[in-house]
Amino acid sequence: MAEKAKMALYHATDKMRSIINDNSSILFVMSRFGIPLGFGDRSVGEICAERGIDTNTFLSVANFVSGNDYDTGHLSLTSLMEYLKRAHTWFLDFNVVDIRRKLIEAIDCSGKDEVALLILKFYDEYVAEVRAHMEYENSTVFTYVEGLQQGILNKDYSIANFAAKHNHIDQKLADLKNVILRYYPQGEGGYLLHSVLFDIINCENDLALHCSVEDSLFVPAVEELEEQLNSSGEGRYHEDMATLGEGSPDQLSQREREIIGCIAKGMTSKEIADKLCLSVHTVTTHRRNITTKLQIHTPAGLTIYAIVNKLVSLSDIKLQ
Repeated sequence: MAEKAKMALYHATDKMRSIINDNSSILFVMSRFGIPLGFGDRSVGEICAERGIDTNTFLSVANFVSGNDYDTGHLSLTSLMEYLKRAHTWFLDFNVVDIRRKLIEAIDCSGKDEVALLILKFYDEYVAEVRAHMEYENSTVFTYVEGLQQGILNKDYSIANFAAKHNHIDQKLADLKNVILRYYPQGEGGYLLHSVLFDIINCENDLALHCSVEDSLFVPAVEELEEQLNSSGEGRYHEDMATLGEGSPDQLSQREREIIGCIAKGMTSKEIADKLCLSVHTVTTHRRNITTKLQIHTPAGLTIYAIVNKLVSLSDIKLQ
């Protein structure tokens, strides 16, 4: 069978259905820009204009994910951030939840199979990392960029801080895929395991591409805005703006480190208060401060943080 000829660079005058036929992954790009189905034979430019989306930004992302040349100039950070935020919603509220449901169906999670329980625990820890990663971007990075758009600079933070620490979160999912492929025996109904592996591989690829969009389109666009504000002298520093960035153990008080250790051990706020001779209100305040400093919002995420930073040992953690 002859291979279908691939379209060249996508343009505003191309019909939306034509570029989707050319690359079905453009469906994800559409949904993350908030474009619904039912667009008929209208062009990319017409659809973007109707939805209030910057056409050049849509085309830059569509061309990038399709392996075409792409334009990094004149991007709309507003449109690009909406795209990234919707992508985060897709991953956190649907994709990883759906994979977990299928994973439970495909492996024996009754408690008899230790490998199955470890696979599920591995996956849950991975999801916690993804959630912390994306919530940090939502609450810190995008807030910073929205400030830049209002002409507000920050002496203690720039997009270079984000870029230097921006790790691609698809690697652990690749590890999970390899563990299942190499070590989990296929029993009856193995088609379920094949199906969830297919979903894991797709999610791994989608996450890698998502991070690449951030590295190749989002970060350069923010750097350009920072340069404009700095060189023009129009930017102003917001003196009350809190220092942004990912936390480290050195930023935490001794009491906060103790509380993270208790959380990692599965203790409730009441149990922590009793152990440390504090009020529940004080523990709640400490937990809120920890979340602000570390930008980690879940007990699972804090557990991983505590292990990595040696606030607790793996033997202290109760496997559920």
